[in-house]
Parts: sequence; structure tokens; C-alpha cells
Amino acid sequence: MILVIDTSSAMNALAVLDGAGAVSEESLMPARSPDLIDRMRAMASRHELTKVAVATGPGSFTGLRVGVSFGLGLAMGLRIPLVPLSTLGIQASRSDEPVLSVAEAGRGRVYFSAPGSEPGLAEPDGLPKNLPAVGWLQPATEAALKAAGVSFKPDAELRSFAAAAAIQLGSAREVAYGSLRLEYMQSFSAPTA
Repeated sequence: MILVIDTSSAMNALAVLDGAGAVSEESLMPARSPDLIDRMRAMASRHELTKVAVATGPGSFTGLRVGVSFGLGLAMGLRIPLVPLSTLGIQASRSDEPVLSVAEAGRGRVYFSAPGSEPGLAEPDGLPKNLPAVGWLQPATEAALKAAGVSFKPDAELRSFAAAAAIQLGSAREVAYGSLRLEYMQSFSAPTA
């Protein structure tokens, strides 16, 4: 069983996967939910884990550290493999068609990734508009993107978090505990005018 933790966005998501798919899945709003640690502990304790996967960003500094610290500690304590997953990659895998994956970056900005391009950081009106967006954003940020002409793919047309994480796990590689790298906002530079 693989525990998947994503605390990098405006919403937290947890899933336990086996070889056939999701065994259980939870999405928690808001991102800084006071019972997040209890939920992670409960989900981890109900299953015999063989691997832990964590979203490594880009995303919130505090959010990333909470989920990754828990996942890293759990993997080390159980002596099981640790797998990093891209926050934007998970969001992109929620769709069968090409999408603009987005994640909350704070101050009205978003991290984004379009197929075939490097991830970036932009204001709402600096985003590509040729693809529908997929991602978990604060309501105000999502409204700003829509006002700037970015359309969103309807949730009903998207895979669940667990299904998207399973796709990402298909090509993800385990890393040594000490070599896990996180992507914070400082890792990207905003375009200059």
C-alpha cells in the first residue's frame, strides 16, 4: 500500500493506493486544516504501507513542509521507500487532454505548467489561455484567473486525486531520504516587465 500526501496547494489531499487503485482518499479544505496531522496518522495507521509518496511542489512553503515532513518521517520510521511527485504533474494527470496545470503561489499569483514547457510563476493575466486550467486554488485566485480569460476544466471531467497520483507513480522514482528536494516559490523567478 502506498500513502500519497499532497499539502502543497489550496487543498490537502491524501490517498492510499494498492496495485488496483485507490483504497481510500480524502480531500481537506482549507489547506491549513487543524486536523490534518490526525487525518494523516489515521490514514497511515489503517494500512500496512510499503511506500510513501509526497507532493514536492511547487507550492506553499508551510504546506509543503507539513506534508513532506510527515511523509519523510513515516517512510524513515517504517524503513520504506519515499517517492517525490510534482504538484503540477499530479494536477495535469487529472485530465486525459492537455491542460494548463496551476497551483496557488500566493499574492494572487500561480505556479503553472503547460505541456512541453518549463513550470513558471505568473500573474493571472500572464498565463497561457489556449488550454483549460486544472488545479486547486483559493476562490479569489480562481476568480482572478477566470476574469483574466482562463477557463477551467469542469471537475466532473477530471480524475480523482488518487487516480492522478497513481498515474504519476507509474514513472516516479524513489529517492534517498536525504536527497528529497522541494520546489518553493523562490525556485522560480517571475517574468520582468
